[in-house]
Amino acid sequence: MTSDLISIITKYVSLAADYAWGIPTVVILVGTGIYLTIRMGFIQIRGFKHSVDLVDGKFDNKEDPGEVSHFQALSTALSATIGTGNIAGVATAIAIGGPGALFWMWVTAIFGMATKFTSCTLSLKYRKIHPDGKVSGGPMYTILNGLNMPKLAAIFAIFALIASFGIGNMVQANSVVNGLGYILSDRPDHALNTSYNLIFGIIIAVGVGVVIIGGVKRIAKVASLLVPIMSIFYILSALIILVIHYDQIPGAFKTIFYYAFNPYSIGGGVVGFTVAMAMENGVARGIFSNEAGLGSAPMAHAAAKTKEPIREGLVAMMEPFIDTLIICSMTGLVIVVMGIWGTNRPEALKGAELTAHAFSMGFKSFIGNNYSFLGAWVVGIGLMLFAYSTIISWSYYGDRCAEYIFGEKAILPYRMVYTLAVIIGATVPLKLVWNFADLANVLMAIPNVISLILLSTMVKKMTDEYFKMYKNNFR
Repeated sequence: MTSDLISIITKYVSLAADYAWGIPTVVILVGTGIYLTIRMGFIQIRGFKHSVDLVDGKFDNKEDPGEVSHFQALSTALSATIGTGNIAGVATAIAIGGPGALFWMWVTAIFGMATKFTSCTLSLKYRKIHPDGKVSGGPMYTILNGLNMPKLAAIFAIFALIASFGIGNMVQANSVVNGLGYILSDRPDHALNTSYNLIFGIIIAVGVGVVIIGGVKRIAKVASLLVPIMSIFYILSALIILVIHYDQIPGAFKTIFYYAFNPYSIGGGVVGFTVAMAMENGVARGIFSNEAGLGSAPMAHAAAKTKEPIREGLVAMMEPFIDTLIICSMTGLVIVVMGIWGTNRPEALKGAELTAHAFSMGFKSFIGNNYSFLGAWVVGIGLMLFAYSTIISWSYYGDRCAEYIFGEKAILPYRMVYTLAVIIGATVPLKLVWNFADLANVLMAIPNVISLILLSTMVKKMTDEYFKMYKNNFR
């Protein structure tokens, strides 16, 4: 593909993505979260402790139908959400929308917890359990069996299938090579030679193929091992920087809140970051990171071993909390505390390389200039682990959609094409891949949001009944 053709495609995909992620989409997605928060009686608060108990395994029953435990289902879904959005997505949001974008990411997480609860509760209620014990579930089954809308169900499955190659695949591979470029490249733009991009793409693709061929059980085992390790590794590294610069943290929060609502430009008009840009980029990257409202996570949670749909909804509720309120906040705070935004941001640094630069500066103040490269390596290793786990988990989402549309015979061909797409993602321009992912996210979210609103009354009734029984020691 020639550079001119890539430029043309990038231009039009960018225009479509910008239009798709305008204020109406922001209002719909966040508004749905607000509506469900109120409708479910602020489930984020009243169900939080019980959610922790469920993840801890206190209510597990091996005899219940399903394929994986609550913790494994959460790990699988988290491994899909904890990806490059936590590193590259946050940096991109701040680079384009200013520090205020981080506030709007928090908003998506808080209200997204209710969205995740509702969507994953429905995925358990309407899942399909095959004679051999395997499970198929997700919004397409919710829409089909709960609303009797087969066309809308097919539309969701098609868009989610397409999205699996964007948000779950090519974006992840692309951000890995960009992050590694910051570490390994001496070029001013920190880009790697095309041949290196190809080599890294092949390495990632081989690692993905080895795991996804085993289906959800193998994916869940790998995810339940990777998620705790990679999350703790990244959070501790960020905390080291924040503890060293603890005196700057209050100022960082003040900056974030100020630019979330300040209608004026940052830098005396040099850089035009407005409230609208902060909101749009914060919500877009927040949704990209925690996937609340997209309808992807319900496909993983549908495989959980439980007879109570509400329980898995409560487990799923923890995803936006862990992904955005904890991990994304770590990234954003490091960037803001180190002052790498606005006119102080090197123009060439926008995504994962911006986060790597911020971590390098943070480690420089901790262990000196000679070892500041360790900060970039933290980001590079984090990117590889986050991206790898996301790619393998999203392959499951994609093959559920492929099975729904084309039947079981389509699963293996899908996995083969999906693996090859990793290589493509590692070698095409960052902007094209991100815009493609943003566009696909909107298209799959629309059918899912429709089902959540139409079925919210039923979920409310199920929730009230469950908590009434739980108070009477129901298990």
